[in-house]
Amino acid sequence: MYAVIMAGGVGKRFWPRSCKERPKQLLDIVSDQSMLKLTYERLKKVTDEKKIFIVAGQCLYEPILRELPDLPVKNLIIEPSGKNTAPCIGLAATTIIQKDPNAVLGIFPADHLIVDENSFRKAVHRGVQFARDHVALVTFGIMPTRPATGYGYIQYSRKGTVYQEAIYKVKTFAEKPNLPTAKRFLESGEFLWNSGMFIWKADNILNSIKLFLPELHESLQAIAGAMDTPQYTKVLKKQWASIHSESIDYGVMEKAKNVYVVRSTFDWNDVGSWDAVYEIKEKDKNGNVIIGDVVTMNTENSYIYSRKNLISTIGVKDLIIIQSKNAILIVNRNESEKVKDLVDLLERKNHNEHI
Repeated sequence: MYAVIMAGGVGKRFWPRSCKERPKQLLDIVSDQSMLKLTYERLKKVTDEKKIFIVAGQCLYEPILRELPDLPVKNLIIEPSGKNTAPCIGLAATTIIQKDPNAVLGIFPADHLIVDENSFRKAVHRGVQFARDHVALVTFGIMPTRPATGYGYIQYSRKGTVYQEAIYKVKTFAEKPNLPTAKRFLESGEFLWNSGMFIWKADNILNSIKLFLPELHESLQAIAGAMDTPQYTKVLKKQWASIHSESIDYGVMEKAKNVYVVRSTFDWNDVGSWDAVYEIKEKDKNGNVIIGDVVTMNTENSYIYSRKNLISTIGVKDLIIIQSKNAILIVNRNESEKVKDLVDLLERKNHNEHI
């Protein structure tokens, strides 16, 4: 299996620590290693590290190579700009299929937390075997442990397993639900959390892109024709400028009929907000996560981070407080997913020096 790590995101929900030059995936948010490093080390246990590729923007070229000094430079695929997951995956598939026409690709975001790596490896091996032998698009669904409203869901057919009592035909994808809907999903036993991880043969995903996103496929074919020539960078930039931003879920997975899911039991978290980090981290007797120079009084159930300036609090609870560089964020934990909207507002107000 060729493992492709998607590392091009900017991590707006993790502002002010996450910025364009050092986004979420390069931060030590959940441990003393970066999210990207954790992902890379995890994938080294399921495939040859020479088959691990990373897709990211030009501005992250040097930071990624510093973070992963053993990564071969040729395994870092540069996308001229972020165009969501479908172009990212298409570029990776187009690049790797030139090296190996029979390549099986595993697609993994750079910023997910997976605790039970043994179960993860077993799930990946099942997916690889199935994708190698079938014209199938395989995704991973996580057995839900609560009616989460922050995840998308996958409905699968319970009529019968397809492979090793773990792989099922997908019936439909569902967007992030409200709480009553999430409870119904959980009670039905037919829904899994959508992990955003995939396995497929390179030619199968490119054929699916050709069917459902023909304009993207045309651009990828032009890029493929210029690979290993002096014109590659020029052609890539020209074609990339005309490519529309599209997610692989909307663009392909929700339309295709040959979609299967590996029903997975490993502990998984997409670490999608500061509140998610709070839930993961060990807390003190007052329910606080304290990192850095922080002094509190009568403070409860809060995440407070400062590596530079002293932060002091009195009589507050359920807050996220982050001090980083020249900015401070204060937000209610229940509102932490809206930090992305705040960053968008800062961009509109031309506070570019802070983001």
